[in-house]
Amino acid sequence: MSKRDFYEVLGVSKSADSKEIKKAYRRIAMKYHPDRNPDDPKADEKFKEATHAYEVLSDQQKRAAYDQYGHAAVDGQMGGGGFSEGSFSDIFGDVFGDIFGGGGAGGGRSGPQRGADLRYNLDLSLEQAVHGDTLKITIPTLVECKPCDGSGAKKGSTPVTCGTCNGQGQVRMTQGFFSVQQTCPNCRGAGQTIKDPCRTCRGKGLVEESKTLSVKVPPGVDTGDRIRLAGEGEAGPGGAPSGDLYVQVNVRDHSLFERDGKHLYCDVPISFPDAVLGGDLEVPTLEGKVKLKIPAETQTGKMFRLRGKGVTPVRGGTPGDLMCRVVVETPVNLTWEQKELVKELKTSLDSAGDKQSPRKGSWFSGVKSFFEEIKP
Repeated sequence: MSKRDFYEVLGVSKSADSKEIKKAYRRIAMKYHPDRNPDDPKADEKFKEATHAYEVLSDQQKRAAYDQYGHAAVDGQMGGGGFSEGSFSDIFGDVFGDIFGGGGAGGGRSGPQRGADLRYNLDLSLEQAVHGDTLKITIPTLVECKPCDGSGAKKGSTPVTCGTCNGQGQVRMTQGFFSVQQTCPNCRGAGQTIKDPCRTCRGKGLVEESKTLSVKVPPGVDTGDRIRLAGEGEAGPGGAPSGDLYVQVNVRDHSLFERDGKHLYCDVPISFPDAVLGGDLEVPTLEGKVKLKIPAETQTGKMFRLRGKGVTPVRGGTPGDLMCRVVVETPVNLTWEQKELVKELKTSLDSAGDKQSPRKGSWFSGVKSFFEEIKP
């Protein structure tokens, strides 16, 4: 863990109050949370560093010790600079409340912890993402063991109170002038132990199982969006609430359209005669074909906007546009007669000079000036 000054990590002054510290940590945690940066190890490190700093500065006793003795004080208290899973959950729940399903911070045991959240990667076509869909997915998960009703104890027996922590799930360790509360090593925070475990789940209270769920994809989702299915994660131990399932959306590439937010882009090839003379073309949209009027003398790369033919954002707002990029296609496999006609056209155009090819003329003028400037 980093040895940077904790106040510097959170970007606050040493006189900052608890509200300022919490606000600063929330901002950093939202930015570098692992779910938002799954492929960035640096973001994960910054997230942990900020969480470590917040754990110390949000506690009056730990902060006072840190202000007086620096990292030496809190490193000894936290086992060498890390933080336990329990303390991390307390901090996260304290700062974000129920935004991410975290529990509130507390000093003692508040009952069995909820089950783990799960993540499912869902690939969608562009049409499904834009219009919405309802899909069936099958996921492996942990569910409550039926023979023991999730208790982990063999049928006819019950768990007994842990003799190490007296059912509290926490034990207090004293080191120097610090007193630290930790998860009970005997019952691992459950407050109970099982003498005669269930043979089906082997005392865990949970068994692996696959289940099929229906996922309603709202219109307008994009790659990176998440759909939360509350209570569809892993079952909690000892009858605790289940976690949530987060469906991570990934929109596959499309053969015709490229998406950028709420706008769509499409290349429209047109023939040389259509580019010269103009005309009406049928172009595709996600709702069907529409006519696009091509004016005479259209150049390749020209962009035409079809308003409202893009994507309506999932969080509401005006629909995006479809941007049609014209690509003038050079004819191929010409017959002898066609080649002769092209030669005649070329001769006619060349006789007109730069009047009918203004960009060509200006480009050659620029090239000529460039070489004249670099002459010794």
